[in-house]
Amino acid sequence: MQKLVEAGYDVRATSRTARPASGGVRWAVADLTTGSGVAEAVSGVDVVLHLASAPYRGRYTRKVELDGTSALLEAAREAGVRHLVYVSIVGVDRVPWGYFRTKLRAERLVRDGRVPWTIVRATQFHEFVELGLRSMAKLGVVVADPGVTMQTVDVRDVAEHLVAVAGRGPSGKVEEYGGPGVLAMDEAARSWLRARGLRRPVLRLRLPGGFGRAARAGHLTTKAQPAGKITWDAYLRRSQP
Repeated sequence: MQKLVEAGYDVRATSRTARPASGGVRWAVADLTTGSGVAEAVSGVDVVLHLASAPYRGRYTRKVELDGTSALLEAAREAGVRHLVYVSIVGVDRVPWGYFRTKLRAERLVRDGRVPWTIVRATQFHEFVELGLRSMAKLGVVVADPGVTMQTVDVRDVAEHLVAVAGRGPSGKVEEYGGPGVLAMDEAARSWLRARGLRRPVLRLRLPGGFGRAARAGHLTTKAQPAGKITWDAYLRRSQP
């Protein structure tokens, strides 16, 4: 949000609980899962950045991604919003994974929602990959498929890109945005272990099923330009615990 403020936008953010204005950002109370406060939140707004998500939380995930997106689109139509930007994930249309299918359904809602739109599919955030590695490390081993390629991206780079997308107006297209480089899953695991000073064996195993096949085929990566600038290694150096 700070990037939007720096770019000169009058920023109104939403939260399910009241928050005081801070750093040039004003807060509105709204809940996508119930629709409460959504119309008021978008009233008088020109551009909506739809960033809300709740991955891997069962029915609640669907309520946020599907019911919430529908409620937001309805409110945006009524308010005359001129551009809605929806953030999705690179590979949602090619990787058979439950959460990806839900994101793809939400994309269809945006395309059919009669609000001028742009969909930005980003690759996996550095933080999300680190979270997965940390969870495995707690079990005493890190499992990695050396055939899987990753293209992690920094949230700061994505934020700058979204400001640019918001400013240029709706494209009516699905666009992709990735990190600055592609690396193998086992390489990412080893560099993370070194950076965090951890000693864990890296077990090289092929991920099973359709997800593994799609990931090995490179469907979690993109050749789209522009791309982010902050590499995985740079992120690890900047986020030392």
